[in-house]
Amino acid sequence: MTSPTGRRRLPAASGSGPSPPGGSAPPEGQPWHTLPVAAVAELLSTSVATGLGPDDAATRLRAYGPNAITQRRRRSASRILVGQFSDFMVLVLAAAAVLAGVIGEPQDTVAIGAILVLNAILGFMQEYRAERALEALRTLAVASVRVRRGGVTTVVPGIEVVPGDLVLLETGNLVPADLRLTEVAHLRAEEAALTGESQVVDKLTVTLPDPHAVVGDRRNMAYKGTAVAHGRGAGLVVATGMATELGRIAGLLAQETGVKTPLQLRLTRLGQRLAGAALAICALVLALGLVRGEAPLPMLLTAISLAVAAIPEALPAVVTVALALGARRMIRERALVRHLPAVETLGSVTFICVDKTGTLTQNRMRVESYWVGRSAAEPPPPSVRTGPWPRLLEALALNNNVHLTPGGAPLGDPTEVALVQAAAGAGCDPAMAARRYPRVGELPFTPERACMTTLHRFGAETVAFTKGSPERVLSKCVNRLGTDAPGPMDVATVLRRADEMAEAGLRVIAVAFRQFPEPPDPVSPATVEAGQTLLGLVGLLDPPRPEAAAAVATCRSAGITVVMITGDHAVTARNIAARLGILDQDGEVLAGAQLGSLDPEELVRRAGLVRVYARVAPEQKIAIIRALQSQGECVAMTGDGVNDAPALQRAEIGIAMGLSGTDVAREVADVVLLDDNFATIVSAVRAGRRIYDNIRKFVRYAVTCNAAEVWTLLFAPLIALPIPLLPIHLLWINLVTDGLPGIALAAEPAERDVMRRPPRRPDENIFARGLWQHVIWVGLLMAGVTLATQAWAYHAGSAHWQTMAFTVLALSQMGHVLAIRSERESLFGMGITSNPWLLAAVALTVVLQLGTIYLPGASRVFKTQPLGVRELLICLAVSTVVFLAVEAEKWLIRRRVLYRAPAVTGPPSRPEPV
Repeated sequence: MTSPTGRRRLPAASGSGPSPPGGSAPPEGQPWHTLPVAAVAELLSTSVATGLGPDDAATRLRAYGPNAITQRRRRSASRILVGQFSDFMVLVLAAAAVLAGVIGEPQDTVAIGAILVLNAILGFMQEYRAERALEALRTLAVASVRVRRGGVTTVVPGIEVVPGDLVLLETGNLVPADLRLTEVAHLRAEEAALTGESQVVDKLTVTLPDPHAVVGDRRNMAYKGTAVAHGRGAGLVVATGMATELGRIAGLLAQETGVKTPLQLRLTRLGQRLAGAALAICALVLALGLVRGEAPLPMLLTAISLAVAAIPEALPAVVTVALALGARRMIRERALVRHLPAVETLGSVTFICVDKTGTLTQNRMRVESYWVGRSAAEPPPPSVRTGPWPRLLEALALNNNVHLTPGGAPLGDPTEVALVQAAAGAGCDPAMAARRYPRVGELPFTPERACMTTLHRFGAETVAFTKGSPERVLSKCVNRLGTDAPGPMDVATVLRRADEMAEAGLRVIAVAFRQFPEPPDPVSPATVEAGQTLLGLVGLLDPPRPEAAAAVATCRSAGITVVMITGDHAVTARNIAARLGILDQDGEVLAGAQLGSLDPEELVRRAGLVRVYARVAPEQKIAIIRALQSQGECVAMTGDGVNDAPALQRAEIGIAMGLSGTDVAREVADVVLLDDNFATIVSAVRAGRRIYDNIRKFVRYAVTCNAAEVWTLLFAPLIALPIPLLPIHLLWINLVTDGLPGIALAAEPAERDVMRRPPRRPDENIFARGLWQHVIWVGLLMAGVTLATQAWAYHAGSAHWQTMAFTVLALSQMGHVLAIRSERESLFGMGITSNPWLLAAVALTVVLQLGTIYLPGASRVFKTQPLGVRELLICLAVSTVVFLAVEAEKWLIRRRVLYRAPAVTGPPSRPEPV
């Protein structure tokens, strides 16, 4: 069944009444916020008191599916397979196969057909794996949610929440689905992720009459992806997954079409230009052959084969293979690539704009220090039982809304969780304290009071514990608790100490208490929070990740600037940035208020200099990115909220948080960090540079070898030699000799200096930095040694001249692929075995090449003759010329005699494993 809103409905359970629609409005079309709570519960067939039954929840989960943002549909396997035969050059090969059959060369037809099938299988496997890699998004971790089912409070994965569930909310929670609120206790929500409004929203349960109220005005609703700022509450789930407001936005943002990378576009243009040149050369070769009296049909087939050999039709496929392999490798490094173009673009990143919390830091507050009485102290050992410490630890354990799981793990606001953990670490068991001193009242935190108070029964007395900002708490205190008893307090001294702790980057909380012989009546700030005794100050910090400083240093050596953009206070941001090496001692921290006062021109000028932005609004992130891009920078941006989605789309690389991020942020991002770790971004950049380097190596190898084949066939008639290669030889070289080692180059480990050179320009030509010169002279050299071998054998009267030319050309390419594993470093310095896949591909290619000569069946197909020992040794010796020449070229590059290589900085690093 479907509701009038077009969304699926559950079959009605027996005696349960109407079934829930699971959409943004009930079946009658009236918005949820205009209905009383009782009517909502009736429509959802649930209970405000007990929630759904477990069996009913399981039934609805099967009917509605997971509470998740759906991903775009994958291409089917059949579509991927058919796509392998749509390429222009594949059609040219097919035409060559038909022509070979027409002129009576069935072995060529079979060989070309096998080539087509093998190429299709390889391309299918790589594309299918790339598509499957994207599906890993579905397995990303989802936050747990407290729900009440059958009257029992339980914790379930957010992905298993269903319409009708009664969800319990508390400070720090992310709302897992769209809820109609049924209960609120000073509940306030941060909805900027959905509405863009920075102010927190006070929530209520009363019915709102306006059916056209915008999302931000529906104060009796809570929406998926928003966060509980403070207070507690409960609500009935009215929509999940793509039926939520968040899902609606995700559906709009997900309407993207596939795009080719700049590299793929450049390679496509390269192929088109080479095709034009190849057709002209082929026409010339055909004409020269006919002038020499060669048979027309064999010469036509040779010309077509030469065209196939001249055009590196495998380049787009190899690019896809390299990107897909790189994406798979990055998954192992905890980075999920959603769009393959991002893998290439990562190599060009010059600025990384990164959030502080959770990415550079551990996203878990930790008590760093205390100030108790007159002295500072590190967290006390469990044996501390004197002075103010016992009462202070009791305050930390009791004054909070942290929920303890059955296993004892605390859930709730990160600050309160840190305080509870500190108390537990010092020997005060929070669960035992809660049982011994039950809570009898609460004054929840409000921004106006900037503090929170809880009341507990201590035997015959009542004790109030208060925590909050030092200024507000101290204004309520009349003394402090000393070693033995309360004593006088110097407010100025305590505030000065609080300022010193804050300047060290700590979040400072003051803790106080007051004892009442009788429970206060009424429970109000005036009666409870006045006349208190200070227990001390607690300094908390979200500590930097241990690996973050090294990752920032790596970025610096790689010419990448790290910029921290955070909503935190400037003092805290400066401290963390200084610890990590992002900010120099006299570096500037630009606050959001200052940023808003800058005109666009001034922002562009300052953007290249500022390294830390604090108290930044979501829209200001886009302004920062635009300012950097206007200076020609390639920007990577991290984000986790829906409000970050425009910034993620604006940046060249959008990076979403896989653990703490919203589904919409993940949907629009190019890369998802599965561990929310900045060091993972650096690993992704390293992988991007490695992949681009390997693509360049394949271009260098394939285009040079193809050029050598063209020069060989073009110059042979000009120096009065017969056509040295048959069509089957060209096809063999194009598939096996070029293909196997070329694909193995995708597994080449990163070069030692990969993170010690400046980023490449995004508009850099693929043939920049000496590659086009290499293609020309090495192609000519390879053709020269092939023709020299042919000429020697031909004029010496050997009947094996064609086989020798075929062998020298194939083996020369093996020497070439070994030499170009690095553009600068010698093969012997890198280690011959550092890429075992390439070594195996070269060895296999050599064995297969010898098989075409010495295996009787293969020699008939390839029209070759077995070479004698002397002839084979000559072929092997001549083939090493290309290897030695390229090694000499790299020796000159290292000494900066040839080309302009990018400078490298910092100490050498070890090559990455394959």
